[in-house]
Amino acid sequence: MSAASAPRHPTVILGPTNTGKTHLAVERMLAHESGMIGLPLRLLAREVYDRARLRAGDHAVALVTGEERIIPASPRYWVCTVEAMPPGVETAFLAIDEVQVATDFERGHVFTDRILHRRGRDETMLLGAGTMRPILEVLLPEANFVTRPRFSRLSYAGHKKLTRLPRRSAVVAFSAETVYAIAELVRRQRGGAAVVLGALSPRTRNAQVALYQSGDVDYLVATDAIGMGLNMDVDHVAFAATRKFDGYGFRELNPAELGQIAGRAGRYVNDGTFGVTVDADPFDQETVERLENHRFEPVRVLQWRNRNLCFNRLDELKASLNAFPNHPALTRAPPAPDVIALELVTAESDIADLIRTAKNLELLWDVCQIPDYRNISSAEHAGIVGRIFRFLGSGSGRIETDWFARQLSFTDRTDGDIDAISNRIAHVRTWTFVAHRSEWLDDPIHWQSKARQIEDKLSDALHERLTERFIDRRTSVLMKRLNQREGLMSTVEQDGGIHVEGEYVGHMKGFHFIPDGVAGIAHERTLKAASLKAVAQEIQARAQAIAAAPDPDFALSKDGQLIWQSAPIARLEAGVSILQPRVVLNAPDQLTGTDRDAVQLRLERWLKRHVEGLLEPLIRLEDDEEISGLARGLAFRLVESLGVLPREEVAEDVKALSQQERAGLRKHGVRFGAFHIFAPLLLKPAPTMLRLLLWALSLEKQGRLDRSKLPEPPGQGLTSVAFDRSTPRGFYRMVGFRLCGSRAVRIDMLERLGDLIRDRVFWKPRFEGEARPAGSIEGGGFAIVPDMMSLVGCSGEEFAAILRSLGFRMLQRPVHQSNAPAPQQHEALAPVSADGESATKLEPAGAAAPALNDQQVPAETEVSAEKAMPVEPGIPAETIDPVGPVTAPEMTPSPQGEALAEASCASHQTLRGTPSFLEIWWPKDTGPFRHHRKPKQKHSRGDDKKPSSPPSETQARRPPKTRPRKSADKPVNPDSPFAVLGSLRSKLVDKKNA
Repeated sequence: MSAASAPRHPTVILGPTNTGKTHLAVERMLAHESGMIGLPLRLLAREVYDRARLRAGDHAVALVTGEERIIPASPRYWVCTVEAMPPGVETAFLAIDEVQVATDFERGHVFTDRILHRRGRDETMLLGAGTMRPILEVLLPEANFVTRPRFSRLSYAGHKKLTRLPRRSAVVAFSAETVYAIAELVRRQRGGAAVVLGALSPRTRNAQVALYQSGDVDYLVATDAIGMGLNMDVDHVAFAATRKFDGYGFRELNPAELGQIAGRAGRYVNDGTFGVTVDADPFDQETVERLENHRFEPVRVLQWRNRNLCFNRLDELKASLNAFPNHPALTRAPPAPDVIALELVTAESDIADLIRTAKNLELLWDVCQIPDYRNISSAEHAGIVGRIFRFLGSGSGRIETDWFARQLSFTDRTDGDIDAISNRIAHVRTWTFVAHRSEWLDDPIHWQSKARQIEDKLSDALHERLTERFIDRRTSVLMKRLNQREGLMSTVEQDGGIHVEGEYVGHMKGFHFIPDGVAGIAHERTLKAASLKAVAQEIQARAQAIAAAPDPDFALSKDGQLIWQSAPIARLEAGVSILQPRVVLNAPDQLTGTDRDAVQLRLERWLKRHVEGLLEPLIRLEDDEEISGLARGLAFRLVESLGVLPREEVAEDVKALSQQERAGLRKHGVRFGAFHIFAPLLLKPAPTMLRLLLWALSLEKQGRLDRSKLPEPPGQGLTSVAFDRSTPRGFYRMVGFRLCGSRAVRIDMLERLGDLIRDRVFWKPRFEGEARPAGSIEGGGFAIVPDMMSLVGCSGEEFAAILRSLGFRMLQRPVHQSNAPAPQQHEALAPVSADGESATKLEPAGAAAPALNDQQVPAETEVSAEKAMPVEPGIPAETIDPVGPVTAPEMTPSPQGEALAEASCASHQTLRGTPSFLEIWWPKDTGPFRHHRKPKQKHSRGDDKKPSSPPSETQARRPPKTRPRKSADKPVNPDSPFAVLGSLRSKLVDKKNA
């Protein structure tokens, strides 16, 4: 049948979703010389408009919606929303899509009016669900009914977790909060989702749908807005809820509504599935059968409102709006937003004065048709309606330009979150609708363009916010390319950053790829798969760069990692000997063959030079073939102990060394100290760190140490530190320290301390009248001087403990005026009080005595010998001077004296007539100076080989023995040499006197 002979009776095309009804209507419209189609959504209207103008040309197709009007000079085809269908335009073809919306409480009366009264000149088509057939047969008995079957099968898939939803799924919820929450979960688990809500602007919804359609994301989270008119490639629809708020209250969706939404699964001949997810209860068997077979309860009544309104008076207008239909298949619609706005606006007195004429009353009703996009409250919307009507009903009959410009300027901002931008879009849509009423504004074309520009800018900003929040753009691009099995273009930046298809996916650290911002297992696998090619090429390039890199490009960390470009590329492990650690590459399996061998060889060469440079004395000791005998054994032990040997461990070997053998070791930097055999160069910070690392590697190989738990060595510049018992055995020796009592002292400082003590214990004047050094005691002992304590950084009992650990013992004896040494400057002996503290500077006698504190010894306090001087092991008790009762002297120490007393200064002075104690330190027979020759003293015949020892108190108090003089009566032998010498001397004296 040709278009010219087609009857005016409507053709009703009914069927479930995916039956091609809308596609058929568009094709029929374009087959006529003119046509008009009314669609339920602005979004769908825009889609159909784009299709029609590609076929007929831009000049032939008009788009008319509440917020957008594109009308060429002589359009042939009109694509409109149902509410915006121009009343005075007659066309050869006319179609109304989704006629089941006539049951909606808010919009239904408009669809009912179009069904009953709008016709095409040659052909009329009504499109909708099969549930409309019974009621349309009653209302349109002359209509021709055509039922179209669904192209694909729809089946129930049951309940699935969000993480188990198949690709190309749409998750349906019924509130913006729920939609956002689900979209966030999908982003975390599956990389991202597009978001579609009815409150979004058409431009934003189009952009979000485009993300899904293009394959950038595989999941769509939406409200029931997708259930009508949106054509998308959805394979599965999952209901996150089955209850919704319809403007009056919460209710369960009926099977027909569920079927409308579920029917979006499957496209053309592709089958689809539906189910539930999140907290939604599974469907019962009856509901499943209805949805799968598209069998729903028929529509029994349509919403209706009187179209013949009376504008003579306000009460007549209200009466006409409240009129009842005259057909049982129609019911009066509840008050819509326009009726509510009319009631609220006309309650104001000034508005009542303006609507006394029918023209103004009709104008007011026209203004009430402004949609309430903001959906804040009825009173708020009525305020906008009243303000616009006041402009139009008085004065110039136009909206004030400055006021309208200010309203638009309030919305011209893109800052804020999703909700803030959505609110601005709702406002600007209101002004866009107003701008398209050309008779209401001066220069309407300008304001239409301005409002459209702001709405587009806000829509783009909202799309960007939604994408940033709910879609990982990088992942979506990668997944799209991988799903399409396309080749991915990968690049590597100089800083190691890797980009795939222009998206940053991670960076290289050493030979390893570190993905950026991994959000889930699927995301991580995608990034690794997409970056595999770039990573393989970069690993090869890095291997070649390392093989050719100079030595300064490498470094060794304290935990044994070989560093290149601030990243670890290898680690050290114990090797065949302590000076030859093994290099183990930190590289993945992609580094193979000659590239791996070249990197291994380069790092081994660097490590060898590094060890040789820092531990040169040990390397030379190990390689010197001229060293033999005992010296070779000592060199071997030095190498095994990494350059530090306690002298007591090798005392006999050192004693047996010849001077030539000692010289052979000294030429390699070995020093024979009083307490250690060591190489001073190895005690510098860099060699010390390397020695500590090599020692830790050796112990780790034996299972005796965890390298990661190795403590930090003492800081540079410290000469001693408090002993930490948690440190591993041998740790302090490796860092160049020795345990001495409660402290660990640096080895080189100990040797310097030994030198100071040796200079005082075995001091001999080099020339007549040379002054004895401070602290040197005649007879072989020494007193503590500040120079000794400054070397090891401690004083008092800590310093005394160091001396005892080194093999010295301390004696305390009274010092009186009769036997006290003469006071000198820096070398005078200071009196020692009963508590062991020295008083170096005394106030004059007669000064007020200070109050004793807790650290001072009160008068008449007895101090036992054990408390005053502990007995050292191996020293007979009788050699220690006992200390009797002590009376605290009446003296006032000066501040300088107190400071020196706290530092245990060894300079001593005596107060005339006041007894004090002198601390004298002596080398033990087993101490470090037992092999040194002590100064000889005069002994009786036969005892010339007996060494001197400190005199006891009894010996000191015993009067000196006197040898009886020879008898003068005994005759002298004149032939003896002494007699001859005496005779010669007498002659010389006599000659001189003469």
